[in-house]
Amino acid sequence: MAQASPGSRPKPPIPALLEAFDAGVQAAAGTVGVEGVGPILPDMPASLDDRPGKERKDQPGHSRTEKGRKPPLDSLGPRTRFSLFYYLSLLVGFVVLQLLLFSGTASREIPYNEFRQAVTDGKVDRVVITEERIYGRFAPAEHSSPEGEGETLEVPAVRAPWHPGILWKAIRGLPADLREKQDAARTEQQLQFTVVPLDDPGLLELLQQHGVEYRGRIESRWLRNLFLNWVVPFGLLFLLWGFFMRRMGRGGPNMLSMGRSRAKIFEVDPESRAVFSDLAGVDEAIEETREIVAFLHDPSKFKKLGAKLPKGALLVGPPGTGKTLLARAIAGESKVPFFSISGSDFVEMFVGVGAARVRDLFEEAKKRAPCIIFIDELDAVGKARAQNVGFVTGGYDERENTLNQLLVEMDGFDSSTGVVLLAATNRPEILDPALLRPGRFDRRILLDRPSRAGRTAIFRIHAKNLLLAEEVDFDSLAAETPGMVGADIANVCNEAALLAMRRGHERVETADFQEAIERAIAGPEKKSRVVGRHEREMIAYHESGHALVGYLTPGSDPIQKISIIPRSQGALGYTIQMPLEDRFLMSQSEILDRIRVLLGGRVAEDVVFGQASTGAADDLEKASEIAREMLTVHGMSEHAPNLSLVSRHNAAYLGRESQEVPHSEDLEQTLDREIVTILSSCYGQAKAALEAKRGLLDELAKQLLEQEQLDQAAVEEILGPKPERAPWRDSARRQSSNSS
Repeated sequence: MAQASPGSRPKPPIPALLEAFDAGVQAAAGTVGVEGVGPILPDMPASLDDRPGKERKDQPGHSRTEKGRKPPLDSLGPRTRFSLFYYLSLLVGFVVLQLLLFSGTASREIPYNEFRQAVTDGKVDRVVITEERIYGRFAPAEHSSPEGEGETLEVPAVRAPWHPGILWKAIRGLPADLREKQDAARTEQQLQFTVVPLDDPGLLELLQQHGVEYRGRIESRWLRNLFLNWVVPFGLLFLLWGFFMRRMGRGGPNMLSMGRSRAKIFEVDPESRAVFSDLAGVDEAIEETREIVAFLHDPSKFKKLGAKLPKGALLVGPPGTGKTLLARAIAGESKVPFFSISGSDFVEMFVGVGAARVRDLFEEAKKRAPCIIFIDELDAVGKARAQNVGFVTGGYDERENTLNQLLVEMDGFDSSTGVVLLAATNRPEILDPALLRPGRFDRRILLDRPSRAGRTAIFRIHAKNLLLAEEVDFDSLAAETPGMVGADIANVCNEAALLAMRRGHERVETADFQEAIERAIAGPEKKSRVVGRHEREMIAYHESGHALVGYLTPGSDPIQKISIIPRSQGALGYTIQMPLEDRFLMSQSEILDRIRVLLGGRVAEDVVFGQASTGAADDLEKASEIAREMLTVHGMSEHAPNLSLVSRHNAAYLGRESQEVPHSEDLEQTLDREIVTILSSCYGQAKAALEAKRGLLDELAKQLLEQEQLDQAAVEEILGPKPERAPWRDSARRQSSNSS
């Protein structure tokens, strides 16, 4: 007998029967003396899980057989056996409830003698005779016409309130005749009755004599009522429940899946992974993270010196500075898996879900170690806990439970396992102090706004895939974008490419970049907005006043562009000054120069038209704010020198204002008077300068009305060489000499 090949896949019966059959064949072969007869299925495993070529799945609930074969009951996982037991228990419960609550009839029961008397008196309309019951209906009054008149008498079974038949009648009667339908159904139910039958051979003859419609029926509605009362309504409820749970849990209707972590796992992919060369302007931050990369590559060098890997690093900085990209670059340089999750993903409406997701996240990370966990927007879950417990609400307490679990997990894992926790936030001042202590986040890495050199490098990175013209100078573009972060520069490069395509350029030119920068600052142009001739002239003089006062100020930033074309952000015109270098400090005279430039537009309106307009509202707001900060923040007051009246506990990266410390009312009035004095003095000095240079003001406004836009070269050609000394300083010296 030939042996079956190991690669063949016969349909195996039960393994015990195969072994018995194989033993019988061997015994028969030994009796007749046949040699070389081996087992029929030599490679048949003892269980279906040990078949060659099949990988066992030890997870509960998974099928361990081939496709199309039913697994034996003992091979099912505990979760599958629990599901079968659950549904069987539910079905048994429905049967018991059906027997206890809805196994009877909905009609009233009357004595048998009353039934015969009613038949004799002609009060019975029709009856249905079954083996156990007689169901009848009294004849209605002549003036009424109940719903069941002329219809076959139905056995009045007890129905649940959610029975589909009852619901269908209610829906069919909406909205006008619902009450009429309900009254008719109530009347029909009162006419029906039931009787326990007795041994009465003359009953049929009595019914025949009085013209009662009668019929017999052998029928059992028990199974149908079971389905209509329980299976169908609750089945629909379960379907709706499963649909909503699938939408809420994103993992199917299983409630237990809500505690699973929602972290996105980025595996090592040489084509899509980020590296340090994809970042610019954050050189110090990259240097701070190189130890993490080196430890994940080769931890033995650090262990030899007794050094430990920082458990966590907190990336802080303004929005758009590249915190998430830096975390991805660390994972890309380390070539390890990267778990990315937002702090808001831990917050759910169900109690305990956030803490469960924290535990699941760290468990999955330990299985894939070495790896990196990155939590973006940490402030969503790491906000400082309440000081007054009496005011803690339920939702707030749930967020605190999630934070407590995060603190426990950060203490629980060992840095030698190779799991590094990175987190990013732009609100470090509101984080819980326990989260920031050494041993949890050992290192705080600042990603600040890039310098001019950093912006130049960022422009090179984001423009490397663009088809650029030869005259594009990234250093000049970086000078035109002070304060912009990496996300802003990426948007500028993309807008420049779109504008070049819209204008029909074959390459992206410098003009496209400049227009994209202006769109990012003031919005797109609104050439469709019609401005009257007088308003247009007033706007031209207003912007010319800004430009001329700025041009007369020595050491000020050069005028890059003047425009009277309205923009979408409410600007009817604008003047852009390009800084020559990054400035971190300003002297008192430079602050006053900035106030004069801001007031130059209002001064020009006063000089030319003799009255002010509402166009200087934003300029006045900024000038007043600078003057107040000059006195209350920087301590440059004459009456209260070197006094700061603000409290800045932490750096605010979202533009929050500082809080003023308590001070006296007299000091506040003194500072207010000094602010008014500063603004009045700057206004008078700027007015004197524009009156002295009225010819240049008129010429600049005339050219602006004709061309609508003037660049740096046109402004320098009109105004001539820049003065070495401001005219208001000469007037101040003359005033001081006259007073002496």
